[in-house]
Amino acid sequence: MARAVRAGNSRIDLIVLGAAALLALVARGLPPNLRDPVASSMRTTFLAPLVMLQERAEASRRSLLLDDTRTAIRDSVSLRAMTVASLENENDRLRQLIGLGARLRWGFIPAEAIHGRGVRDVTTMTLTSGSNSGARRLSPVISPEGVVGMVITVDPTMSEAMIWTHPDFRVSAMSGDGSAFGIVQAHLASATTGYLMELRGIPFRSSLKPGTLIVSSGLGGVWPRGIPVGTVLEEVKTSEGWARTYLLRPAVSPADVGAVMILRTDRVTKGFENVWTSVAAAEAAAQRIIVAGDSAARDAALAEAAARRAALDTTRRGVAPGTVVPGGLPPELLPDTLLVPEGEVLPQDTGVAAAARREAARRAAARRDSLRRDSAEQRAPRPSPTRGD
Repeated sequence: MARAVRAGNSRIDLIVLGAAALLALVARGLPPNLRDPVASSMRTTFLAPLVMLQERAEASRRSLLLDDTRTAIRDSVSLRAMTVASLENENDRLRQLIGLGARLRWGFIPAEAIHGRGVRDVTTMTLTSGSNSGARRLSPVISPEGVVGMVITVDPTMSEAMIWTHPDFRVSAMSGDGSAFGIVQAHLASATTGYLMELRGIPFRSSLKPGTLIVSSGLGGVWPRGIPVGTVLEEVKTSEGWARTYLLRPAVSPADVGAVMILRTDRVTKGFENVWTSVAAAEAAAQRIIVAGDSAARDAALAEAAARRAALDTTRRGVAPGTVVPGGLPPELLPDTLLVPEGEVLPQDTGVAAAARREAARRAAARRDSLRRDSAEQRAPRPSPTRGD
């Protein structure tokens, strides 16, 4: 029975297949004006679900392609945004380096700094210029900001430089105005201080304020005079009683060193006039502003004190004899300079008058103390006679 049913179904399937093939052949042989309406009617009726599925599949494929495109664009924009800041910094540093070369004019060797990847390599760096370019041992290495280090080993095409963070690095330095001289070396780094410098050997009589510019002094023959080294942060307490030690913020950060210049020996001996003049001028201008501000504040304080003295003199002159001024001394205990007869004019506020007022105030205080002692002795009770007497 089941075999008969399967045979009947197979026969029906064959009939349907044959009819479909026949209709396909007939439709293929029809002229276009008759075939197109039939195809359109079939697409809108029997094939409508299949057409809809095809449209949805195509829309999904386009969405996936658009999403991939948007993701690629977003990633590209993010990557460019991250690289823009670094490119701008690099362009600024190269521009500053070109400006430094224009001010130096001659006697320098440009080089690219290659940093090591190890923890121990923070004190040295490799430079892409060697003896073939003119680099020599102990040649100073500088950047637009100031002191970087010095060359310690030289190869024909490369050289190795000691950064100022090296424990053996030293440079003779002085304040921007030349009032204090000392030796700059690396400060022992810690989690709180990071990479800082120490200015040691400053005479105890010389005091440097925070923010003071420190430059190379030119003593020793290795470093020329006037290259920025750092700025004063604070004084460090040490056991040396004859000298001061200051903590400096370095002018050059080791992590920011990219392109540098190696100075030739003949350029070092010629000096660095007008190379870092703008930095020194800015430091001098800042010091002048500070001094001017202190002078203005001192003048304002003196003017206010003079006005108060004048107001006090006017008040004392208008008080009748024997009256007590609230919050002040009685007239008989006032300083002599305030007891001016009626009709006289107080002298001008000169040095002599000020000294006289101080002396009168001292005498008045002495008289007041003596009166207090006398009154205390009078009020002291006398001892009563005992019964035995």
